[in-house]
Amino acid sequence: MSAVIDLQNVSVVRAGSTIIDSITFQVQPSERWVIIGANGAGKTTLLKLCSAQIQPSSGSAELLGQRLGKVNVFELRTRIGFASSALASQIPNSETVLDAVMTASYGVTGRWNESYDEIDQRRAKRVLAEWQLSDFEQRPFGTLSDGERKRVQIARSIMTDPELLLLDEPVASLDLAARELTIQLLSGYAKSPQAPAMVMVTHHLEEIPQGFTHAMILQDGKVMARGEIRSTLTSESISEAFRFPLTLSFENGRYSAVAS
Repeated sequence: MSAVIDLQNVSVVRAGSTIIDSITFQVQPSERWVIIGANGAGKTTLLKLCSAQIQPSSGSAELLGQRLGKVNVFELRTRIGFASSALASQIPNSETVLDAVMTASYGVTGRWNESYDEIDQRRAKRVLAEWQLSDFEQRPFGTLSDGERKRVQIARSIMTDPELLLLDEPVASLDLAARELTIQLLSGYAKSPQAPAMVMVTHHLEEIPQGFTHAMILQDGKVMARGEIRSTLTSESISEAFRFPLTLSFENGRYSAVAS
């Protein structure tokens, strides 16, 4: 089966600074990847590239079998689910939760004159139920808590039944209960054989849901380590990535790290 992400020697340069440097990275349809690294390591830039939001400065980038630079990225993006705080900021505060999810069908972030079929509404309601948001269908997006907004972002990203799901720090800034609920739901989704390939960015090991199979560690825009998650995430690799002595633990299917 073909890789859903195939980056070969890809770099992104902005204003003379190299943000990601000569990265080669492949994701297969059944894999769930977490990308770890300190602030400024290049994680979010890499995710933007994988979502066809930006083009590489050099190298070859293929997403879902389509090469960036030779494909209509607007059509390609409809096949990729992408949840990020930057995207959430584009959703009008007055938009209902149901409409915020349904508008993903048209790739827009505010309902206008689009026409939705009953099947769109049924799917949106089903997705909201899966992410424990049924009671919020008619609530304005702007009235939601941070945790509820994060779950709406994820629900919206899978509304179109994507072939690739990208998550940019999906539980960042959440309180303990909201974080654990969202991680629990993500774990169930990641374990499902029907779920698409997934790539999640974080810099907190305790945020990695169960069901994730692979990890890549970035440092200064370069790949420091990658592979199966248990062999890639070690006390040594994490200490090197964050330039600080850390001891990694793995209990009950979850990671954590403390100062050595």
